[in-house]
Amino acid sequence: MKTIVAFKVYPLLLVALSILSFIVFSGCSTVQYKSDPKLIGYTDHGKASYYAMKFQFRKTSSGEYFNQLALTGAHRTLPFGTKVRVTNVKNNQNVIVKINDRGPFVNGRIIDLSRYAFSKIGDTDSGIINVKIEVIN
Repeated sequence: MKTIVAFKVYPLLLVALSILSFIVFSGCSTVQYKSDPKLIGYTDHGKASYYAMKFQFRKTSSGEYFNQLALTGAHRTLPFGTKVRVTNVKNNQNVIVKINDRGPFVNGRIIDLSRYAFSKIGDTDSGIINVKIEVIN
């Protein structure tokens, strides 16, 4: 009889620990949205891609834990915390992301987005889209 109770409690404990871990990792964000005034208005054109699921909860270059459900992105040189409007040039949809990582390290790509951010402006089945990026205040 004790083993039956254990099998009912264990999954609930696992779910509770998973939720607690997510809350703790989400609270570790130290990079605030803050664009350098000298960079506001900077634009670039190129290709955007999105992170693979294997990066979920791994540390980014900024020290934050990566979250596929956050509106974040990786850029090679923009300072961490920079707000960037990313516009899909094909459908003119845009999303605002915070730079919290370095990359992409593939020629021709100018920004990597979280899966959620990418899905707001393009079809994730395509994997890569042409975008315009603009640093905003």
